[in-house]
Amino acid sequence: MSPPVSAQAKPAAAPPKSKSPRGILLKTPIPGPKAQRIVAEDRAGLMTTTKTSPFVAESASGVWVTDVDGNRLLDFASGVGVTAVGYSHPEVVRAVRDQVGRLSHFAGTDFYYEIQVRLAERLARTMPGEFAKKVFFTNSGTESAEAALKLVRWNRQRPIVIGLIGAFHGRTMGSLTMTASKPVQRARYFPFVGGGTHIPPPYCYRCPYKLEFPSCGLYCAKILKELYFQTSIPPDDVAAFLAEPVMGEGGYVVPPPGWHKAIKSILDEHGILFIDDEVQAGMGRTGKWWAVEHHGIVPDIITSAKALGGGLPMGAMIFRADLDYTLQGSHSNTFGGNLVASAASMATLDVIEKEKLLDNARVQGEYLLGRLRELARAHPEIGDVRGLGLMTATEFVTDPKTKEPAVKFRDRVLEETVRRGLILLPCGRSSIRYIPPLIVRREEIDEAVEVLDASIRAARGRA
Repeated sequence: MSPPVSAQAKPAAAPPKSKSPRGILLKTPIPGPKAQRIVAEDRAGLMTTTKTSPFVAESASGVWVTDVDGNRLLDFASGVGVTAVGYSHPEVVRAVRDQVGRLSHFAGTDFYYEIQVRLAERLARTMPGEFAKKVFFTNSGTESAEAALKLVRWNRQRPIVIGLIGAFHGRTMGSLTMTASKPVQRARYFPFVGGGTHIPPPYCYRCPYKLEFPSCGLYCAKILKELYFQTSIPPDDVAAFLAEPVMGEGGYVVPPPGWHKAIKSILDEHGILFIDDEVQAGMGRTGKWWAVEHHGIVPDIITSAKALGGGLPMGAMIFRADLDYTLQGSHSNTFGGNLVASAASMATLDVIEKEKLLDNARVQGEYLLGRLRELARAHPEIGDVRGLGLMTATEFVTDPKTKEPAVKFRDRVLEETVRRGLILLPCGRSSIRYIPPLIVRREEIDEAVEVLDASIRAARGRA
């Protein structure tokens, strides 16, 4: 996540009056009196982390979140991509209550549990590829990345992993080696684990080579073989290539058609594994189980977390079975596949299938993208609109021609949206991401766009 945007607990102005209120209900300014007190206590007692706005949640249902002062806000952040089936879904709540009442934990990975087996079978079926798969359960996205980095090193016995500039894979020391999203995330932590290196991303709006697609010939993929493998990266020392199918924290960048296939072809020439980081893009967010399916390649490893747990800490690494360790103890953990989290995951998968949320993500995602493009035509500050399914973003610029990032303007827009009852998150240098729960309806998208439109106009007036 980005550095603090509007975390001050100072008294806020009165909430703006909506001309056509629907679901949003604002009783007090945000933050209200209770929220201001909790924000102050948080700062006194909790470690400094990332904060986007002084919003203090108390309860939630579906796509709506109520704060400690009784304000009901529309959530287009999904708990940072976690609540794919919405907040407090009855089936997930029921599964969690049932499992915690029977057995919540027993000796970690030292024994056997049927629910883990059943969940692993279901996840394996979702992974592309006509080969046997296995699963390792974790507690978070960064732990899934760590597990994948260890597995490829152990299997290939090669020291290098290649990633993309702008990527985010986590904040623990191994995954941080591959994270290259913002300087603040890496500052003061050198040296890292080692072996990580990066190449420029397939970011068409800000092409690092100043080319244009498709006349570029996918140079951003071919350069791996034509330049890096000829100069600074010995291909036979590379264990894996790690990439998000849609860049998350780095700006919701969607690679151009053919980029993944071109990269995978180069990797296959040298026996280099492809790790697909689906922590934010997976579990139906883009209208398919895994976003990589849009790109027509089969990864060797998929890392997952966030939405997988239905609101509980849960992650997984799904991989080709032939890559598995041959010695017990080479890797393990205590809480991975926690039984309550596994029950929540099973219920989440059930809901996605029963309620046809992959279809809804595609349909509503196209509608959301269209509405955002309408806003772009009305607001020159929006330089680019992009996304897949319900994983979309707008990038703000000071000038459409120079494309200079409008960081402060983006931050003001975020301040205005939360004041008006819409929860959003930043990404990249000057972008806002729109990731509502997969259950979102058209009328809720319309309400969000109305708030965003008013917020952009208000932010412009504050300049």
